[in-house]
This record gives sequence, C-alpha cells and structure tokens, in this order.
Amino acid sequence: MPNASPQKTHAAGGVSIALAGSGGSGVMTAGTLLLTAAAGAGYYGLMVRTSGPQIRGGEAAALLRIAPHPIDGLDDRFDALVALDWGNVQRFADEIPLAAHSVVVGEEAEGEAPEIYRASGARYVAVPFKKTAKSIAGSWANMVALGFAGALAGLPREALHEAAKGTLKKAETVAANLAAIDAGVAAAQGVGGVTPLPPPGPRSRARWLISGNEAAGFGAIRGGVRFVAAYPITPATEMLEWMAPALAKIGGALVQAEDELASVNMIVGASYGGVPSLTATAGPGLALMTEGIGLAVASETPIVVVDVMRGGPSTGIPAKSEQGDLAIATQGLHGDAPHLVLAPTSIADCVATTQWAVALAEKLQAPAIVLSDQFLGQSRAVVDRPDELALDAKRIVPEPNAPDYKRYRDTPSGVSPMAVPGNPGTVYTADGLEHSEGGIPSGNVRDHQLQLDKRARKIAQHDYGERWADVEGEGEAAVITFGSASIAAREAVARLAAQGVRVKLIVLRLIAPLRTAELARALDGVSRVLVVEQNHSAQFHRYLRSLADLPARQQSFHRPGPLPLRPGELAETIAAWRNA
Repeated sequence: MPNASPQKTHAAGGVSIALAGSGGSGVMTAGTLLLTAAAGAGYYGLMVRTSGPQIRGGEAAALLRIAPHPIDGLDDRFDALVALDWGNVQRFADEIPLAAHSVVVGEEAEGEAPEIYRASGARYVAVPFKKTAKSIAGSWANMVALGFAGALAGLPREALHEAAKGTLKKAETVAANLAAIDAGVAAAQGVGGVTPLPPPGPRSRARWLISGNEAAGFGAIRGGVRFVAAYPITPATEMLEWMAPALAKIGGALVQAEDELASVNMIVGASYGGVPSLTATAGPGLALMTEGIGLAVASETPIVVVDVMRGGPSTGIPAKSEQGDLAIATQGLHGDAPHLVLAPTSIADCVATTQWAVALAEKLQAPAIVLSDQFLGQSRAVVDRPDELALDAKRIVPEPNAPDYKRYRDTPSGVSPMAVPGNPGTVYTADGLEHSEGGIPSGNVRDHQLQLDKRARKIAQHDYGERWADVEGEGEAAVITFGSASIAAREAVARLAAQGVRVKLIVLRLIAPLRTAELARALDGVSRVLVVEQNHSAQFHRYLRSLADLPARQQSFHRPGPLPLRPGELAETIAAWRNA
C-alpha cells in the first residue's frame, strides 16, 4: 500500500506501464490482457516484449503504452513499474527508465525494490500480490497485478474482466481470477501518481490487435504467397506459427525444413514451379541463406525472405532488437547480385510492405528481403485496420508453345516471360550457372555481360511509385531513417513541430535499389541531414553515402540494441544538431 504521498504525472503521451517478473510469474499474460483490455475500452496501445538470454524461463517484462490516439512506439519514461518479484528484474533497468514522478510497485513479501529502481526518486508501493491470490482459491498473482495496473491506467474494470474472460476457459478459473482482478483494482485505489487516461475518442474505422510478425504473415498471404518453408528461429518463429494454419485454410502449405539452407532452396524450387513462396528467419539464418538467394538472382526466380533482425553478430542477443543486418541484406551476396530490400515502418505497415515485397518479387522475378526486427515482429499493438492495396503481383508467363521461347531473353524492361514446368514448348534450364538467353550454361563474355545488364536493368528501371519512402514536413534540416528507428524519429519530429521547429522526415521503405533521383528531390532545399538507425557501425549512413549525394553537413545518430531509441532524446539531439 502507499508509503508516501502521491505525485501527479503528465499523460500527454498516454500512460506507460511496465510489468516485470521472473520466469513463470505470468507477466506476459498480464501484459497481453492489459493491452486487450485497453483495446476493448476503445484505446490504442502497444506492448513490447523483453526477456533475458535464457532459452526457457528467466526474467521477462511487458512494456506497455496506452493512449486515446494512435501510437507506434514507447515513450521516454514509464509512469509505473509493477513487479511480481525482483528475480533479476534489475537487468531491465536501462529498458525501463523511470522518473521522480514514477511509481514502483513490488511484492510486499520481498521488501524494498532494488536500488537501481529507487535511484530515480520514484515512489515505492508494496502490494501483497501473492498473499491476495492465495486468499482467493484458484486465482493467480498476475491477475491481481493486472487489476492493479489497469486501475493505475484508468481502464474500466469491465474491460479488464472481458479481456480475462476471453482468455480463461474454465468457469471456476474465470470466477476466481475476476475476483483477483477486482482485488487488484481495490488495492490500487488511493495510490495515485499516474494521471488516468482521458476518455477515448469515437472510432472512425475498425481496429486490429496484432503483432508485426502476424501482420507480415497476413501481408504475405494477401500478396499471394501460398508456400512457406522455414526453420524456427527467434524472433521470427511467431510469424511461421501464425502462417501455418492460415495457409492451410486457403490451400497453401508451410513446411518446417531441417535448416535454413534447405528452407531457402525449397522456396526457390516451389517458386520455380509457379507458386509464390516465402521464408522467415533472423540474422544467423539470413547468413546461411545467401547462396540460395544468389541462386534466385541468377535464375531470376521470385522469392521473399523476411528477416526479423536481432542483436548480433553470431547468435547475438536473440530476444533484443537491432538493425544490424542492413549491410548483409544490401551487399552480402556474392558477385553482382541485384535484388530488393524493403523495410516496414511500423507494426501496421508490416502488412503493406510485405505484400508489396511479394508483388515486386513476382513482377520483377527477383528475390526480395524484408527487414523487420524484434521490436516490430514481437510487439503487439492496437492499430487502425490497414487499407487494402491494389498491387499487380502477376508474373509474366509465356503462351504454350511460344515460338522461339527464350527464358532469359534480353528485353527492354529486363523482365522476360517465366514458364511454369509442364507448359508445352517452354522448357528451360534454371540453375546458378551463367547462361545464354535460352538458358544454356555459358562462360561466354557476351552472355555474362548481357545477363548482368539485364538483371540490373529490371531492378533499376522499374517504376516504384510513391511508396519508396514517406516524406513528411518541410525544413532545411532533414532526418533520414528506416524501419523501427523511424517510429521514435517520427514522434521526435512531431514534438519539434509542435514547438515550431521545422524538420523534414524521410523514412525509406525501399532500401535497395536506392532511389537516388527520388531521394535527391526529397532533399531539395535541405542543407543538413541526420541519419538515425539502431546499430553499432552506422550501416545505413554508410550505405546512403556510398550511393547518394547527401548534403555536405551530415551527421549520424546510431547505437546498437538492446536499448531502444527514445523520442525525447532524438528530439533533443535533432534540435541541438539543427541549431549547431
């Protein structure tokens, strides 16, 4: 119960609450139900998962932000930390920044919170979560914590009940845990310190509660993917788990391969047979797939590889986010191997960008790599239902018995008809060897030059339209970013705009091929550029500098995971850099 007078916070950015505990304490379940309750009450919200290095068990935290308006990322500070126990939870101190106004809530039986959480001056409140749960037969301590956290945020008790009833199945379990939620709500009365959420506004459109991995899977299916082969790997596995039953419902199939090499070769084979195909992996898997992706380049076979990036190199930090695979995605294939690299800009955009990747791969007969990451893939959010895209995802195929059919004919567009096996009169050889226009393996200089030019031309000349990037705002200073880093950057630029500080924002969705002419137009009138990304070596900045004519006054803001980028720190950095 409260041991100091409550202090009020400012909830302009919504309410931010972290739920933490050791393995088996149920914090992820409580966090998921809290987000579900927020959605049911009419709010937008986001839940970011973070956990320790153990494969099973270990400490975990659910980081939530709830607001009456759309949100894509976390805020600068958390209004409350609710810990079911303190077992190694101090490891999340950098990821759960607190302020003097914050409230730290801990299990009464474990005494004071660790010093690292008290250093901010946050007020400590002890609550007997376990004792309360034991007093209600059949209930769980995490449901008491759910009620407490929901009450702090100002969510209706009914919304918390409905969220729990949607997950719990047995009648006696439901009744006991609804009582536990009510006990948590009662315990939170008078604690204060968190400004409750204002009433939500009216809904103008349908909303989804979805993760980035699920969104990417849905976008792939919407784009026409009907075959997936993959090997489980954190943090991409949930995408595969979602797609397996979804594909079965529409006549598609998902195969768990023996490893990543088999996965990529299976989808190359399936696509050669005429079925749009995809695999999902993380950095270590992408490294293993590079030869297979090169085969798809040489044989002009469309495939999509979704890379849900995590900390690296090697095994790295599987449960933490980082944008460290950009270099291998853009430049990691052997030989001259033009291909597509795209990056979604938000959880909701995982739908559209993955669908677009499928369409481009099919249209251009080329591999497409989609750079998601752990933040986007494993976080869940309440989002407005994404608009459906009308995209042309059809391959160019020859007529049966097409006269003088040449699979790799040098066409003005660089795209040549791709026959499906069994189509009469259109047989051809597809392998990794260089070849003539007819597909015959060749070491001839002319054939190699012609095919290199053809493969490069079809990627470079295609009209990608306005979707290549989001270009927002005006000003002589511009921020360029991509992927999940754009979430904090967009909020930072919006905060500055509210203060009258004009900064242009350019978020690349199509990274390769880099649209240098379009980027130059977007930078017209810009005299200085700040490139924002989440990796150790400024890979995005170096990539842009290698291909684009950036203004002379340019600077990089980069750091590796697992520490997320915060809108407040970016706003301060942008303002100082702009005025320097």
